[in-house]
Amino acid sequence: MSQDGNGLSRRRFLTAAGTAAATAGLAGCSGGGGEDTTTTSGETTGDGETDQTQTETEDDGSTSTLRYGRGSHSPTLDFQNSTSGEVAKVTEQIYDTLINFEPGQSTLTQGLATEYSLEGQSASITLREGVMFHNGEEFTAEDFVATYRRFVDSDYEYYAGDDYVSAYGPFTLGSWIDEIQVDGDYSMTIQLTQSYAPFLRNLAMFAASVHSLAAIEEYGTELSSNPVGTGPFQLSNLDDANELIRLEANSEYWGEGPNVDEVVFVTIGQNSTRAQSLASGELDIIDGLGAQSSVQVENASNANLVRTEGINIGYMAFNMASREEFRDRRVRQAVSHAINTEAIVNEIYSGFATQASQPLPPNVLGHNDDIDPYPYDPEEAQRLLEEAGYGDGFSFELATFQNPRGYNPSPIQTAETVASNLGDVGIEVDINQQSFGPFLEYTAQGRHDACFLGWYTDNADPDNFMYVLLHPQVEEGELTEGQDWVSFDAEGYNTSNRSAWANRDYMDLVEQGQSTYDEAERESLYNEANQIAHDEAPWVYLDYADELRGVSNRVSGFQIAAISGPYLNLVSLN
Repeated sequence: MSQDGNGLSRRRFLTAAGTAAATAGLAGCSGGGGEDTTTTSGETTGDGETDQTQTETEDDGSTSTLRYGRGSHSPTLDFQNSTSGEVAKVTEQIYDTLINFEPGQSTLTQGLATEYSLEGQSASITLREGVMFHNGEEFTAEDFVATYRRFVDSDYEYYAGDDYVSAYGPFTLGSWIDEIQVDGDYSMTIQLTQSYAPFLRNLAMFAASVHSLAAIEEYGTELSSNPVGTGPFQLSNLDDANELIRLEANSEYWGEGPNVDEVVFVTIGQNSTRAQSLASGELDIIDGLGAQSSVQVENASNANLVRTEGINIGYMAFNMASREEFRDRRVRQAVSHAINTEAIVNEIYSGFATQASQPLPPNVLGHNDDIDPYPYDPEEAQRLLEEAGYGDGFSFELATFQNPRGYNPSPIQTAETVASNLGDVGIEVDINQQSFGPFLEYTAQGRHDACFLGWYTDNADPDNFMYVLLHPQVEEGELTEGQDWVSFDAEGYNTSNRSAWANRDYMDLVEQGQSTYDEAERESLYNEANQIAHDEAPWVYLDYADELRGVSNRVSGFQIAAISGPYLNLVSLN
């Protein structure tokens, strides 16, 4: 591929001379017990506007509307402004990525790019021609350049700002791209800062979707409520007050579908109410299911429970920057022994999950099969606490989200179980429950002592867990000799690492895993890194959860997926 234009420095871009003028203007609580007590402020319960929408649609028969029920609302519709899966569910209907995942699989396929390859430190990309944004602009390489710079380049005129962009910017693209060479409208060569094995998979992550250059210039950070993509659906109405999002079909979509006229995302905080709404025909697809609500779906005459193996982890992170007690490995191990994760998985999650033993799920390269979960052993927990000097116990705050997540479908009941277990060894737990958006902000700022969180894979690569969640991503100068934690205030700190853990041996292994393309070598490196993560216990490893969806019998073509999605463009209504 030819390389025209003028070179710019790292995190800047090389563009063709013919497009230089355009460039210059330019991708986890206290309260009642059990899943059915989980609520959120302003939730929709199937009454009011939601039912009215359904009635209007069915009365005139002119519009096919797919109604998707979930436990939390999307606080933004800009994929660069959030790490939340609730955001991704909606933005993946509105936006496209250069590379896609095959629905329901981990294999890569064409997206906005028709050809792509990675060799050494260079990725070659050929773009699809004739794709139109929702605003009528044609998609070109300049849109990807502008999108990228808005995400990571603080020198860019339209950079969205440090307080706006999410932690996805660096680990998805920003840390790896040195420069981009644009050759005409439909060809790019991306030069990397190093050999980086997951790069093509990163291009398929929701946070690597593509904004319109014209929309970036027009809306700035107001893209959070005015999304402009190339996807199968476009925004029709955003009703934050009622936690309702309505999308309409994009008749100019370049890909398969859409096969319905509208998609409506409805927020219903209670699992049982959401399941009831599916059973009564008010909703077509629901997620965030727990044990009781899954049984409700299974017993419904007009719906089915769809299940597949997930690629995720649920965990409790110790904030080592906040609490001195958690800086002692023996304390972290003691807590891990004191919590009965087997009972949580089998009794609260009713077997829809398995016990976790390490950061990587079993179906990801590098999972260490020789590592077992921490056994429930209060006596060993007490021994470790006494050895560490905390035999009389201590107290801490456990922050949790209120709303169900796939990796923790009953967060309140789980938190109460943790508190009860730890109380048995003299540790007092104060449960702080919050709705999901504020919870993410609270914990990203490091204000928690410990917190529940979880992670759905973005790309099925071990780096997406090991680096993203447990590497601090700071410069060496920010680390203190002999200390295996770092402050949330450290420059460049990766706030996805909610534990503030900074183990150098682990970090070295993960960095080596990034830079080698040999699969066997990567597997060995991640096996070793997982052993360190298990032994050092920066998290209590809770569970690997199945993906569960409730699907109405009138829905056809729905593909449950552990990566990306939901693929609502493929869905039809009978």
